[in-house]
Amino acid sequence: MSVAPHSAPSEGRLAHFPISFFAVVMGLSGFAISWHAIGWPLTETICWIWNALASGVFIVVSALYLTKILRYPAHVTAELHHPVKLNFFPAFSISLLLLSILWKSVPALSLGLWTAGAVVQIVLTLYVMRSWIHKPHYTMDHVNPSWFIPVVGNIIAPITGSHLGFMEISWFFFSIGLLFWLVLFTVVLYRLFFHEPLTPKLTPMLFILLAPPSIGFVAYTSMVGELDIFARVLYYSAVFIALVLLTSASTFIRLPFFLSSWAYSFPFAALTIATIKMGHLHGHTIFVLLGSGLIVLLTALIALLLGLTLRAMARGQICVPE
Repeated sequence: MSVAPHSAPSEGRLAHFPISFFAVVMGLSGFAISWHAIGWPLTETICWIWNALASGVFIVVSALYLTKILRYPAHVTAELHHPVKLNFFPAFSISLLLLSILWKSVPALSLGLWTAGAVVQIVLTLYVMRSWIHKPHYTMDHVNPSWFIPVVGNIIAPITGSHLGFMEISWFFFSIGLLFWLVLFTVVLYRLFFHEPLTPKLTPMLFILLAPPSIGFVAYTSMVGELDIFARVLYYSAVFIALVLLTSASTFIRLPFFLSSWAYSFPFAALTIATIKMGHLHGHTIFVLLGSGLIVLLTALIALLLGLTLRAMARGQICVPE
């Protein structure tokens, strides 16, 4: 299904460096934010390490993809016109928005990251939606949970935006994310219910279903400052989706490792952050314990994904033609 141009023998791995590598940054950033949110004693140093790791990976991935743009523009154009890969371009702006949360203790840096992320996010959202509306090559088989990625970025923007005092802009982004989450949720479920199952490589992306309500809860409560009925609807929607995914745990465990396996990480981190915040707002012990358990599982997941990614890189299984 790839539309990438034929690779000349002289082309190196950089020509096949995927835009989806920014999903790694999203996962690491979400992981770092989770550790900040949990607020356990003696974790400040650990949090700075996670901040540095997420930021460092972002710089490396951005530098590599920029080099790809300069050296192999035809491959980048092919990704922009690919019905699935296109959806991963907003992962770049989402990474900026997540880093703005990580570095909110440095206001000038946080503001710069958020501003850049918000501008790029709205531009990419408009570009992707224009492609969905006007390009004739989309079919229902192209629909998968990665279509949520342009939406998730808009829901993330209010977390830092409200902290910086940009309330109306934050509501603007939240409204976009909420509206099109509901629309795309219907479309994606229709595809999952009535069409062929996702391929093994795309199956981990089912976890992306967790992200919009989880991040929506965090963003909404950041703006309103309290736990109201709508906040509960968002959180418990995320919990139910998590339970649905749990029923397919054996399917996920049997899957081989793909770079797309990083799709597990950010949505899991989003649910963890939402649960930790639910514990702070509600105060019930069950949410505190659940948040603690989730962050332990998230840490194990990130360690596993990092290990498998490094092994795949050592074996030359990353950045290869499809």
